[in-house]
Amino acid sequence: MASLNPTRDDFAALLDESLSKSEMHEGSVIKGIVVAIEKDLAVIDVGLKVEGRVALKEFGARARDGALNVGDEVEVYLERVENALGEAVLSREKARREESWVRLEVAFTKGEKVTGQIFNQVKGGFTVDLDGAVAFLPRSQVDIRPVRDVGPLMHTAQPFQILKMDKRRGNIVVSRRVVLEETRAEQRSELVQSLEEGQIIEGVVKNITDYGAFVDLGGIDGLLHVTDMAWRRVNHPSEILTIGQTVRVQIIRVNHETHRISLGMKQLLSDPWEGIEAKYPVEARFTGRVTNITDYGAFVELEPGIEGLIHVSEMSWTKKNVHPGKIVSTSQEVEVMILEVDPVKRRISLGLKQTLSNPWESFVDKYPIGSVVEGEVKNKTEFGLFLGLDGDVDGMVHLSDLDWNRPGEQVIEEFRKGEVVKAVVLDVDVDKERISLGIKQLAGDPFAEAGDLKKGAIVTCEVTEVKEGGIEVKLLGTDLTSFIRRSDLARDRADQRPERFAVGDKVDARILQFDRRARKVQVSIKALEIAEEKEAVAQFGSSDSGASLGDILGAALRARQDGDKD
Repeated sequence: MASLNPTRDDFAALLDESLSKSEMHEGSVIKGIVVAIEKDLAVIDVGLKVEGRVALKEFGARARDGALNVGDEVEVYLERVENALGEAVLSREKARREESWVRLEVAFTKGEKVTGQIFNQVKGGFTVDLDGAVAFLPRSQVDIRPVRDVGPLMHTAQPFQILKMDKRRGNIVVSRRVVLEETRAEQRSELVQSLEEGQIIEGVVKNITDYGAFVDLGGIDGLLHVTDMAWRRVNHPSEILTIGQTVRVQIIRVNHETHRISLGMKQLLSDPWEGIEAKYPVEARFTGRVTNITDYGAFVELEPGIEGLIHVSEMSWTKKNVHPGKIVSTSQEVEVMILEVDPVKRRISLGLKQTLSNPWESFVDKYPIGSVVEGEVKNKTEFGLFLGLDGDVDGMVHLSDLDWNRPGEQVIEEFRKGEVVKAVVLDVDVDKERISLGIKQLAGDPFAEAGDLKKGAIVTCEVTEVKEGGIEVKLLGTDLTSFIRRSDLARDRADQRPERFAVGDKVDARILQFDRRARKVQVSIKALEIAEEKEAVAQFGSSDSGASLGDILGAALRARQDGDKD
């Protein structure tokens, strides 16, 4: 029993007891009994020496509906045991918040969703009421896509996922987007499982890119590639589709693991490649429209869904190294010939030049072999001269056909690019697209015009050039030339001197070699002198008869001169 006259120690003990109770209860949620309801306040006994009052509005719908009565047990938050008025400071709101934190921590730990209401907009996002606890909803976490109007989402109970909790700072971050993504993933999975390849469904064009369009199939998107939109060439999906358009598509492929769906529109139409070989026989001619031009050729649409390629080599007979864009243009109507049809690879090879006359055939018709033509010198090479001829074709004069007597390497230097020259058509190979020309043939073959000249014949020559090693001569009465070497200039070594001769001198010589095939003629003054000596000896006797060689040669010379006079 306490003393009727408490001492100082008794007061100290009572104070310690009171303080220990205060420390144990303040800042915690405790249970109390509603002992009275006064106007807008509820008087609550929490088992302390004093009672506390809580505004009815803190009890929410329970107070508004009149469901709060005297004698009800409620949970409140004890802020202080006693205030200046001698009452306990209680709060139902803080009790609810404390209860909510406990529940939310459990849900956060388990990864469970919580229910809340968006009730206010703040910088960077919104505030959410989680049954007493206030959480922050970042704007990026409101929906899967940016939301312009959040009005319809305000004050509506909906699930959220807790991303972060910090009770010491009173900070909770939630996401609505995560919940939507999970729900959508579940819906996508269910929808994908229900889809089958070959199935025909309707969808709405959601987005258009350079390579295709994404179609919403009712919760999941499928890709409609540009090559599967139509049998014909589609340069860009926007040519045939618009966003929001409802389209009928066929499911081409379904990947149940990645949820990727490939769609097609052209598969719902008849395949124009069926029976293609009968429709487009080889060598038949058709008119088409140029749809695309590349470095290697041009694509021509023969009908919707059917395109063929004119390879650059089949575009022109004469323009070999020209870009296709310089021969045809996009959207141009052209006549083409079918060269090859491959129904398996879905390829048609077309020819443009085949619809035009072959310039080599036209050339040979107009200029048969032996004709004389004129052409501009286009190019000079190490093996000949190229001339531009009628019909935009080129002909070549080989080095060996430039001159009968001089080497072609020397003669070709006399021609200039752009110069117009004449030539004779020697040969035309239409298949190889080659025309052989000759310039020396314009003057005729001097060997063919040499008459009965042959080995051993005596000819008169005119000196055309004196050199250190001999003399150049022209056989009179012909266009043949020959070079008489120093050793063939005379029988006597002392007379084998080129300087004895002058340009324009006339000399007699004997033909040592006359080869029409090798186009070679060789003459010798020495051989003629030896032959004349033998002839004189045979006619006037040998030197043993007492006559000198000079007498014999003199008699022979006089006889020859007398014969020339006759």
